[in-house]
Amino acid sequence: MASKTDDIVHRRLIDDFRPRLQKIIIVEPVLNYLIFIEQAKKEEIRQKARTDGNVVAVNVLLDVILKEQHADGWFRAFVDALEHGGCELAADYLNLNLPKPEVEAENDCCVRLIELLAPSLVEMKTKEVCTKCFAENLLTQDDKEHILAETDNKGDRSGATVLLSRIIRRPPGWFSAFLEVLRQTEHKALYELTGGSPPETQEPDDKDQKATEAAAESCEGLESMEISLAEEPQNEFPDLYQSPEESHSMEPSKPDGSDKAATSGPENAEITLWDYQMEVAKPALEGKNIIICLPTGTGKTRVAVYITKKHLDRRREEERPGKVVVLVNKIPLVEQHYAKEFLPFLKHTYKVERVTGDSQLKISFAKIVERNDIIICTAQILENYLERANDGEDEGVKLSDLSLMVIDECHHTQKGGVYNHIMMRYLKQKHRNKRLIKEQKKPVLLPQILGLTASPGVGKATKMEKAEEHILRICANLDASKIMSLGNFKKDPRKTILTVEDRKQDPFGDVIKKIMSAIHQHAQLSPTCDLGSQNYEQWVVQKERQAAKEDDQVVRVCAEYLRQYNDSLLLSNTIRMCDALKYLNKFHDEQLKKKKASDEDGKIQITTTERFLFNLFKENKEELERLAKIPEYENDSLSKLRMKILQEFSTRDAARGIIFTKTRHSAITLSQWIQENSKFADIGVKPSYVIGGGDQSDTKPMTAAEQKDVLKKFGTGEINLLIATTVAEEGLDIPACNFVIRYGLVTNEIAMIQSQGRGRAEDSTYIVVDVKNSGVAEKECVNEYREDMMIKAIKKIGALKEADYDKRIIELQIQAIMEERVRQTKQKQSTFKNESPSAVKFSCRHCSKLVCPGDEIHIIENMHRVNVTPQFSKLFIQRENTTLVERLLDYETNGVIACKDCGEPWGSMMVYRGIECPCLNLKNFVVDINGKKFSNFTKWSELPIKFPAFDYVEHASQMVEDMDDVESV
Repeated sequence: MASKTDDIVHRRLIDDFRPRLQKIIIVEPVLNYLIFIEQAKKEEIRQKARTDGNVVAVNVLLDVILKEQHADGWFRAFVDALEHGGCELAADYLNLNLPKPEVEAENDCCVRLIELLAPSLVEMKTKEVCTKCFAENLLTQDDKEHILAETDNKGDRSGATVLLSRIIRRPPGWFSAFLEVLRQTEHKALYELTGGSPPETQEPDDKDQKATEAAAESCEGLESMEISLAEEPQNEFPDLYQSPEESHSMEPSKPDGSDKAATSGPENAEITLWDYQMEVAKPALEGKNIIICLPTGTGKTRVAVYITKKHLDRRREEERPGKVVVLVNKIPLVEQHYAKEFLPFLKHTYKVERVTGDSQLKISFAKIVERNDIIICTAQILENYLERANDGEDEGVKLSDLSLMVIDECHHTQKGGVYNHIMMRYLKQKHRNKRLIKEQKKPVLLPQILGLTASPGVGKATKMEKAEEHILRICANLDASKIMSLGNFKKDPRKTILTVEDRKQDPFGDVIKKIMSAIHQHAQLSPTCDLGSQNYEQWVVQKERQAAKEDDQVVRVCAEYLRQYNDSLLLSNTIRMCDALKYLNKFHDEQLKKKKASDEDGKIQITTTERFLFNLFKENKEELERLAKIPEYENDSLSKLRMKILQEFSTRDAARGIIFTKTRHSAITLSQWIQENSKFADIGVKPSYVIGGGDQSDTKPMTAAEQKDVLKKFGTGEINLLIATTVAEEGLDIPACNFVIRYGLVTNEIAMIQSQGRGRAEDSTYIVVDVKNSGVAEKECVNEYREDMMIKAIKKIGALKEADYDKRIIELQIQAIMEERVRQTKQKQSTFKNESPSAVKFSCRHCSKLVCPGDEIHIIENMHRVNVTPQFSKLFIQRENTTLVERLLDYETNGVIACKDCGEPWGSMMVYRGIECPCLNLKNFVVDINGKKFSNFTKWSELPIKFPAFDYVEHASQMVEDMDDVESV
């Protein structure tokens, strides 16, 4: 007979593993073997699975198991049911037969890959794959029967969805076996899509290793895609200032916390470094290429200023020219480094200048480099002028013109980044120099490299050797002879992770899901994942793109609306129900305004599907409004956030904090929620938000003036709670904070380290608040593990013998050069690389109307694609766009141009030197290249067609002639 203690232990075990169990248990087959749960409860759980998805149903099942009394032996019966129901991995957890952390991490990556690729993988020959998987013990008999029945009733795609949902629940090792099944069943495209390589290139002895490594690599790419769709963009250029440690007004703290002025002030040209700063600077002072890895708040930029001064002093003493370029990855950091660091300390002896794409300086960058000693600029500016020099233009800049290159946030020197493009030029020339020396020719001089970072990260590594390789690859890309770090130098703030409880009832969410189900039925869509999840968003985006390419306007419009409803579910789980409703109201109001726009030809047409969607929302709006007013239905995440804010401000004399959240919309809405709550005002909470300045989302971006104003008020204490997107994780010039809260947002270990570094006040706290379907608690634990792995990897790299280190660096550099050569070869072989604009046609993404051929398009300032033909002007209407941000350029944007037939936007009306130029936004069109349609282009740079430059004189002259004709009449 089981003891009461055993019963408590078993229940606690299930509760502890609950986050993992809810992902790997499949309710339906397990219920068939659970004899100690009454039939009525089973039916209730099955119904939940049908309406709300498997994850919700698993939670209900676990609640029944944990909260009700059962007969002796229930725990063993539950484990047996898991094993018989095809959930052996879940049974392993409860039997404490746990996989090793690295095995578990690899398995998670494989599962994630399958989930992300599901829309493509469901195209398999389901019965054939199912039979083979069963023969390989990847599926149980119950799995096989269920998959075959689903296939017979609903078709291959539906059966494949069930197959994938079952197979990812298998114990680790299933992935490579599944790849082999795809290969054997002649699913070559799917096999290679999931990371498989041709048989002749794969060694049989390390098949599993290669499969999981390929999965990790593929998953990395897809993860970044998902984030770009759902999260705040990382590459925005908001007008923010860099962190306090990079400011001359802030003093770096010693490791023991004591204070000492690092310098006597900006009026004094002498710079005094702490001992630890001097230690990490030493190799650079000797002229070596290094990476300085110091935590946020320890004065990395101050060290760079010191190294820059000593470098130029030495070059001057040796009567050699010295030229320093400081590269940053965000526009506002140019001004930050210039005004707060380099100019104050170096202006007495050297000429310092800064340049960005927004600079109003009217001389070329090449002239600025020639006339100044220190140039602070965005990396893209330098890359553009290096390319000019490569093309033989007089106005170009060469690496040999520079003597020192400082690269800020150098962990971004990876594949595809502009830092990497610059350093690839460097590495190629370095290896050419070896040949020149052998031929007894004079080598090309290259600048010294100094990289700065708070954390190089570990990439997607799950093993120490991969973490080392990731960091070594960054060292190789920067040609660094050493990475200088002080290990566990920083004092971490106190960390708290707040988990949340699922809503007992969510009638508001149920109504939205009912609306989404009706749309699914109307468009004949069958989602492959739970509603209200990031996976669903990925699925619906792919459906929209496919439908746009196939001219299926029913599915395309429905997919667009489904994405908005999915976003509202996410908002309801993050903020308030009323905020989610407001979001839906705004979207529908905007859609109605588009359709109400008219001109002399009459009103824009509304399709049957659009009318169905409008009416569907109208029919449910009243019920949503009623439910949004019932406070007991609100999510638990918001309650946890409220509690922590009240706690921080009521227990501190002068609290100051930052809340990091996922999207611009949530940042704005959280700020409004806090402002509207009198309890916060009573204890002195003064909130505001700061978001990006780029125009990448539907939410209006902040102007530079707005950002500066908010940050200034935060610095003076007029604002003491800042709600920010990920754009504030790096380089924010703010005073030390008492607390940092990550609200439903966890990305990688680099972001974790950066945001933790914002809490630099004594006794600071770092809090992670979970949000439904976000998985942030688990991700934070993974990031802690990765941070620890990174510190150990840096130490191991530092302990390498110089010869061993140099050998690995050279190998990685040669590999990088060869990979770049392959990439360039593929780019040259691109099918459409040499196509003329006449081979391209553009159609309205929303109504499929043919808009114009490519030869009508011209390009202004190598940036804006315009169509100024008379025939094009007859196809669109104009309306006001209040979210457009004015810029101080030779042009201005005047409003939105939209399709006359469907009212959907095509771009903006740009006034360029007195000429109205309709400027097209590529994401609003389906592109036809020689009869093949593409719907996934979002930027003109992705379209490998070279359009002719806009001839201003020709068009202006024609306009003047036409004006003369009118006046003469």
